[in-house]
Amino acid sequence: MFNSSAFLPDSLIVRLTDTRVNDPEFSWRAAQARVRRPKLAPAGKLNILAADHPARRVTKVGDDPLAMASRRDYLARIVRVLQSGRVDGVMATMDLIEDLLAMDGLLKERGARPMLDNKVLLGSLNRGGLAGASWEMDDPVTGPTSATCHAWKLDGTKLLMRVEDNEAASLKTMLACAQEITAANALGLPTFLEPLPVNRTDKGYVVVKEKGALAKLAGVASALGDSSRLLWLKLPYCEGYEVVARSTTLPILLLGGESAGDPSPFLRQLGSALQAGPSVRGALVGRNVLYPGGEDPLAMAEAAGGIVHEGWSVEEALQSMAGVRGSALDGVSRYFPA
Repeated sequence: MFNSSAFLPDSLIVRLTDTRVNDPEFSWRAAQARVRRPKLAPAGKLNILAADHPARRVTKVGDDPLAMASRRDYLARIVRVLQSGRVDGVMATMDLIEDLLAMDGLLKERGARPMLDNKVLLGSLNRGGLAGASWEMDDPVTGPTSATCHAWKLDGTKLLMRVEDNEAASLKTMLACAQEITAANALGLPTFLEPLPVNRTDKGYVVVKEKGALAKLAGVASALGDSSRLLWLKLPYCEGYEVVARSTTLPILLLGGESAGDPSPFLRQLGSALQAGPSVRGALVGRNVLYPGGEDPLAMAEAAGGIVHEGWSVEEALQSMAGVRGSALDGVSRYFPA
């Protein structure tokens, strides 16, 4: 079981808050100094960690309703995943990106290797559609804008666009997404758009994971904004994923959804999706990597990255975990001893 308290010591968490109080521009300076990769996807594929759920009031993992509400545990898992050379980067809200930038700067001051150099950093823009709220389908940009992401030298932006045909607020969200795609295009920033068909039920909004619904909405998403030249899509897996893969020439990254508590289901979906067509180019997944049951998040990240970047079979990916599990657990704590 991954021990976040041992991996990310109290002393570093204290320094993060002290830095916010005493030197609030520290993360900005770290962003300006960060070495960026010259090309977004050098080999044409991406394996990116998603870490923007708490900003939409989504904190539940398994039976724990507040698992992602612990910022220390959440940060520890994100940093653990970023230790993987097969993880291209992270998509997150600005508060988390600032924490990661500050942490990277503090570690480098003590001689650690850079954590974020040559990693992809994506800013999550619209988190206003709070889970369970009466306005949930109205999802305006409440985080950074495309201009903010450009100023912070991030590598792209991410937008969520859920569509419920009987909710007029979905149109507001669609318009907000179109405007930010156009704005990002003007700055040369790639946009990662997550178009999800949803149905309203007694238990809230449920994603429709059906090939026809996903393929139709992919066609709508591909046409948003003034140009699709820098647009990527983030779509869930479903049976008959070949239909979804054929619905667009835009690159598609697979999302993971709620944690299965077991590495196998998502890795099998990822392997199957990558075989569905040439438009499927990797994964942009959060909870299934950060909270893989009793597995080490680094082992899960390496396994997914092996499937994406090395062409591993699912069996090879699962077998690889034993060699990674529990390795380099002092990668942070040795620089910030308790």
